[in-house]
Amino acid sequence: MTAPSVLLSGKATVDGAVLFGPLDVELAAGQWTCLLGPSGVGKSTVLRLIAGLPTGVRFEGAIAADDGVPLAGRVGYMAQSDLLLPWLDVRGNVLLGARLRREAPDVARAEALVARVGLAARAGRRPRTLSGGERQRAALARTLMEDRPVVLLDEPFSALDAGTRAAMQETAAELLAGRTVLLVTHDPGEAARLGHRILVMTATGVTVADPPAAPATDARKDGTPPIRAHDDPGTLACQARLLTLLRRTA
Repeated sequence: MTAPSVLLSGKATVDGAVLFGPLDVELAAGQWTCLLGPSGVGKSTVLRLIAGLPTGVRFEGAIAADDGVPLAGRVGYMAQSDLLLPWLDVRGNVLLGARLRREAPDVARAEALVARVGLAARAGRRPRTLSGGERQRAALARTLMEDRPVVLLDEPFSALDAGTRAAMQETAAELLAGRTVLLVTHDPGEAARLGHRILVMTATGVTVADPPAAPATDARKDGTPPIRAHDDPGTLACQARLLTLLRRTA
């Protein structure tokens, strides 16, 4: 699987009023790009535009991969809402993509992913019996199951407690290594742990912020997760810089 770089360039308006832009959002091939910014600035709209989903905005510009191949069919997307189907159990929701495409389901892989997100004991339960955090983990497993070269994540860990959030960040970093990932987050610490590139979005453009010097997704020989440590001095310094920048743009 070859993951392309992706560029969104242009502006979006709603009933003639500018939502954002003109701006350029570039996703580097095989890397995590983290997008932060004030609520309502259009971060989720950027994700939906790249995913080819309805947005309710008028977009003037271009969205393309650098390999010249259309993005359709190559993008995995996880929305802020878990969007689990209430009549399917966790396992069924994770297998939903194959079912819709009328493909033979890879049940073993689905069960392995359900276990990786800590829901093995709840694989047969329906969404209404799960907590918000459990539902979000099920939605993450469903996104990982799609195994796309471009993955768009809209606040995928927001409903999780601090310890589970850290664990799911590590799982996602491992399983999405080599993919082109765009992560929308309000958490500077999350961006500092995961981001190869970190972008702060305002209504008028995008500011590129320096990530920590330590690599985010290099393989580690000692078996530790391929992610920056939450308490690494470089991670903490980056988190502080991002918080300062976000307060200026709020």
